[in-house]
Amino acid sequence: MRKFILTTAAVLAACGAEPSAAKGAAAEGLSTQAAPAATAQPVDRTFRDWLAGCDNGNDCVAFAGPTDSGTGWLRVAMAAGPAAAATVHVGLWGDGEPQNAAAPLRLQIDGQEFVIAPDPEQDGGDIGRATGRQAQAVIRALGDARRLTLVKGSNTVALSPNGAAAALLWIDERQGRLDTVTALRRRGARPASAVPAAPALPVVAPAPAADQTGMPDPEGPGPALPRTLTDLAAVRECRANLGWNPELFKQTSRARLDADTELWGVPCDAGAYNLMMRFWITGPNGSDPRAIALQGVDGDPDYVVTNPEYDPAERTLRQFYKGRGIGDCGTFQKWTWTGHAFVLSHEISMGECWGAPFDLWPTRWRTR
Repeated sequence: MRKFILTTAAVLAACGAEPSAAKGAAAEGLSTQAAPAATAQPVDRTFRDWLAGCDNGNDCVAFAGPTDSGTGWLRVAMAAGPAAAATVHVGLWGDGEPQNAAAPLRLQIDGQEFVIAPDPEQDGGDIGRATGRQAQAVIRALGDARRLTLVKGSNTVALSPNGAAAALLWIDERQGRLDTVTALRRRGARPASAVPAAPALPVVAPAPAADQTGMPDPEGPGPALPRTLTDLAAVRECRANLGWNPELFKQTSRARLDADTELWGVPCDAGAYNLMMRFWITGPNGSDPRAIALQGVDGDPDYVVTNPEYDPAERTLRQFYKGRGIGDCGTFQKWTWTGHAFVLSHEISMGECWGAPFDLWPTRWRTR
């Protein structure tokens, strides 16, 4: 299914779900159900100006952001388990001047300065990564920091140290690292072997791939909706919501889930950089439509999917809700089709628009 990047006003209210459709979906077992609970439950916390969070596998991150209108950030990541080692990432958005682009990225913590090498897994030189002893030294300095600054040439971003010690200590406690040699904040003499093992992740098995012969090209025009869908009250409401731009309503989608089951998507509302859609699972040619709801880590099942993409090879339906147009904040979720339902298999979320790249956002849910 096509990806959507729109340029209209801010996100509008999502379409309401039909009570009858919700009841029917639940009866058919088509409402998404969360994957089996892992040992750990995902948790997010705020410590003054720092964000911290741990996912269902107990991997944890902590973020610092800018103190003013600049765009920069610092990220400390610690995986679960006794063998894990901390990693520090830093990043800023500069002015694009060639002399600044070539300059080293420096992290200043009170009177100390760390030259952070570019992360080879990221594009450009404005994102750096510290590992090993350098990461340990940065983290030790962060705990008592009073001033935190990123510098690259003439570009400077002040970050807030307020909350760093509490965030790091919380991760230590969450992962069972207190008073061990692996602790981020409260180190002690206890060996790494005293740290609990990482909890098991839930398993989500995708259904076999279905032949897409005869289905519309995901990059081409959207398919015409059959009467079985256009007659639904929810679809009529979606059309009305997009009356200001009827072309958006034509961005429909259709894919085959198995020989007798199809997935239909209907645009339902739109905003500046988000297109909201609703989905129905049907029989061949859109017969017997049943609305589906998708479950995330938080909240009730939702009938609306934002900027969706269905991947028939991977058997996943994805959504990317953007907090702003450049996509440096928001929520990404992925649900896997198991042959019976779309089950949550991945979720990441970044609540602050600090310029952090998508693949460094805090993970909230993982499966295997």
